[in-house]
Amino acid sequence: MNLIEKILAKHTDRSQVKPGDIVDILIDARVARDFGGPNVVKTLEEHGLEVDDVSRTFFTFDTNPTGSDQKYAVNQQIVRTYARKHGIKVFDINTGIGTHTLISEGLAWPGSTAVTTDSHANILGSIGAFGQGMGDIDIAVAFNKGKVWFKVPPSVKITFTEKRPSNVTAKDIVLNLLHQFGANTLLGYSVEFYGEAVDELTLDERITIASMGTEMGVIVLLFTPSDAIMQYCEKQTGRKLEKPMADPDATYEQEFTIDISTYVPMVSRPGKPHDTVDVDVARNTRIDSAFIGSCTNGRIEDMRTAARILKNRKVAPGVVLKIVPATDEIWLQCLEEGLIATFKKVGALLSNAGCAGCAAGQVGQNGPGEVTISTGNRNFPGKQGKGAVYLASPATVAASAIAGYITTEDDIPEIAADYSQQDLEVGTNNIFAQHKDVSEKQDVISGRVWVIKKDDIDTDMIFHNRYLQITDPKEMGQYIFDNLAGYEDFAKRVKPGDIVITGKNFGAGSSRQQAVDGFATLGVQAILAESFGAIYERNAINAAFPILTYKSLDALQLKDGDVISINFKTGEVIKLENQKSQLIEPFAEVQLEIYRNDGLF
Repeated sequence: MNLIEKILAKHTDRSQVKPGDIVDILIDARVARDFGGPNVVKTLEEHGLEVDDVSRTFFTFDTNPTGSDQKYAVNQQIVRTYARKHGIKVFDINTGIGTHTLISEGLAWPGSTAVTTDSHANILGSIGAFGQGMGDIDIAVAFNKGKVWFKVPPSVKITFTEKRPSNVTAKDIVLNLLHQFGANTLLGYSVEFYGEAVDELTLDERITIASMGTEMGVIVLLFTPSDAIMQYCEKQTGRKLEKPMADPDATYEQEFTIDISTYVPMVSRPGKPHDTVDVDVARNTRIDSAFIGSCTNGRIEDMRTAARILKNRKVAPGVVLKIVPATDEIWLQCLEEGLIATFKKVGALLSNAGCAGCAAGQVGQNGPGEVTISTGNRNFPGKQGKGAVYLASPATVAASAIAGYITTEDDIPEIAADYSQQDLEVGTNNIFAQHKDVSEKQDVISGRVWVIKKDDIDTDMIFHNRYLQITDPKEMGQYIFDNLAGYEDFAKRVKPGDIVITGKNFGAGSSRQQAVDGFATLGVQAILAESFGAIYERNAINAAFPILTYKSLDALQLKDGDVISINFKTGEVIKLENQKSQLIEPFAEVQLEIYRNDGLF
């Protein structure tokens, strides 16, 4: 077996698993955040469910570490109250990013399994562990049962040859990978890394790479732990650990050999993390703000790199530099090493440890017309505000903050550009609508289609993070697609019974259940796509919301407004106008069972 198969098999009642097997996996760490946590509590209480093992169950407050948003503060207190009642450990707003905390607290270790409401839980692949972001229903099941069902993914092996160039950081490595594989080439795969250049990667560097597995569409980016990482994890857990390793004769669906010496410093252009280019393509692009932090680049090595470049310099006029360490432990390291003083002297804004810019209302947001260069992992439209976001390494972001435009460490000007007197255009975009609920269960449905010919429609386009405080499904539908260009008025025009047909990787991005429930609120009957984001797929199936995949619908020549019927059991799609039919992927057995049960519960 390969690495993912060995980890999963060890957590089932089977001695061996293979791709496609659907198994119940024992979860070592069951976690909910301040985002998603209140809904997990609500689900458990509504169904009268107990917690399986409080010693394996945790809450992490990282999306709003300042407690500055009243709705988040309410949700956090709901979770605290529940946790006190049941004896569950809460890593509160003074702790930092939950996935990082799992590693530093020894709650995740090489070969372990963990699930959380964080879509970047696959960051645990950095230590050779299985981490998965899941929706509220999944996490509630994990709290209650200690296990979740999971489909064993196929695996890909990537081997790096030659030496890594000295100016190529871990962030550049993953941006180069995104350039090659995009957002959906490896959709649904587990990816393992090998080679001398991989062996030399530090824990912080592995975390950077693993954290962007979600943006690549993979289940997890897995590293076999080095001896140094094994020693670190043994110290954090307080016990001897077995190193997880693939068998010598392990099989992979695909294998790639990449010459890492060809890699260059990269940036992602605004709108798509996988729209990556050589930094020279974006060089000299003026910026208004810079951000260093996130679960991707908020580690101590990232802070040291930034401080080294920023030392004895000043942020360019008109540029705001925001820095947020990933955890409080790292924040204190910065304090002890004098990095905080460097950041403040250069003119940076420093905030509490946490997710920062990836969470609405937190440090790292931007306004209309604002151009930001960020070390984050996502730059979807609207994800960090109404401005444009470039993604880059800490070195590139720090250098750009000093220059006033995108540049690299070796090309920082003596005199910074000054854009401080230039104004931004300010605009607004508010859309509100109300629709009735429609919910009827049947194996064959028919309805009017919306043909949305777009790939990689992410959850921020479907249900923007500025609405995450909404927990009532009846209020969710009005915001569906209001951040998808060309479909901002979808919620006003859609009719109960409609069916959405779209492209590849629908639902990429965050683990938010609202991106599923909002469609049900509008009365949308089903979504057909060439492929779905892994977390979105689980959320939809578990909520009994019909989703189906297809390889082609060309024979039907569908256009907006056509009426089709779909048989969930057989996968037959019929265009009612002319009775032309085509077969697509029918419901899997587990999907049909959950659908007929009207949900996982």
